[in-house]
Amino acid sequence: MSLEESKSKFILNEYGVANANATDYPGGFSCEEPWSHSKFQKKFRIEMVRYNKTEMEFDLIGIHAAIANAFRRILISEVPSMAIEKVKIFNNTSLIQDEVLAHRLGLIPLKADPRLFEYKAEADGEPTEQDTLEYELKIKCTWNSSAHKDATHPDDLYRNHNVYSKHIKWIPIGGQADIYKADQVGPVFEDILIDKMRPGHELDIRLLAVKGIGKDHAKFSPVATASYRLLPEITLMKDVEGELAERLQGCFSPGVIALEDNGSGKKRAKVVDARYDSCSRNVYRYDELKDSVKMARVKDHFIFSIESTGALPPDVLFVEALKVLKKKCTTFLDELREACAEK
Repeated sequence: MSLEESKSKFILNEYGVANANATDYPGGFSCEEPWSHSKFQKKFRIEMVRYNKTEMEFDLIGIHAAIANAFRRILISEVPSMAIEKVKIFNNTSLIQDEVLAHRLGLIPLKADPRLFEYKAEADGEPTEQDTLEYELKIKCTWNSSAHKDATHPDDLYRNHNVYSKHIKWIPIGGQADIYKADQVGPVFEDILIDKMRPGHELDIRLLAVKGIGKDHAKFSPVATASYRLLPEITLMKDVEGELAERLQGCFSPGVIALEDNGSGKKRAKVVDARYDSCSRNVYRYDELKDSVKMARVKDHFIFSIESTGALPPDVLFVEALKVLKKKCTTFLDELREACAEK
């Protein structure tokens, strides 16, 4: 293994991972030039792979794993969002207990942009238009008088027997109605099932949503998932043809290995797209194949995925995570300067 390869890749062996030590920090290799900011700027880049309103996949290239992990942790636990914090139950005659119902309501994602609101100064303080959104859930299940006498399906027999997130109605506080519209602060999805009721069951609930962060409670996390993985690299060390080529193809995720004509009527294996390899290492089950493939992961190339819960687009969430990390760094540097000044 060359020095450059040992610095830049993890090698996946049959029973372990070679070269897993971290050497990409300043001074990690005494024989190379020292780390510099200008060198980092030349190497670092971000490449967008896939994007829509709720999901984004992009590559972070030329960065340390600690920084990629910092983005992941901040996205999950420190980028704020709005969520239902207090549930005032005036009437609940359904089969779901009050505390379970309150928990379900708290996990419903809201469209409200957290950047437009302030953190609540006191948990028990009076709600204001700057820090709180108020909602109402008032619904009653009744018999459907126009149902056919032979009807048996609940949709035909009852009215309002399924309680969905669309039944949550926004109640403006102060001058909020002049700033927001109901569809800007309501639930992200209208078809989230909250409760099932039967005639005589009724809900009369007031809901208060505030701004918070995921490390206080998971309901405040603005992402459904935020994850990363290293870019796979698969190299064929020799030609694999015929039945062995088909077997090799089956050892990897679909689309990683393709079969092509070798010119004499035989099928030959070819690496098409190693990006979505699942790191199964199934190839090592076969003695006749294990020496034909070299599997590695690029140390400083991270495939990053963000799935938003819907309040903010994934690219905006990543920018907000950058702001949080920048603020943390600024705070640390300020404290460091103060400590040095005292000495």
